[in-house]
Amino acid sequence: QAADSKREQFRRYLEKSGVLDTLTKVLVALYEEPEKPNSALDFLKHHLGASAPENPEIEALRLEVAEMKEKYEALLEENKKLKMKVKVY
Repeated sequence: QAADSKREQFRRYLEKSGVLDTLTKVLVALYEEPEKPNSALDFLKHHLGASAPENPEIEALRLEVAEMKEKYEALLEENKKLKMKVKVY
């Protein structure tokens, strides 16, 4: 009886935290795949990873990419202005 109680508590915990819902959605997505992937486990890992919290390193890299894009755009604009100056003279 104690084991059943612990199982029920754990099930409620999984339900409250959204784990059961997420697992169900991923399994349904796998079921609905027209062509089943070679590795069901890789499919699950990929789809669960997509909904996992962001890795801080990934977020830092995204920020760096955004900054680099801004710098690139600024340099393109500066290049355009310098080309115009050269053409004027």
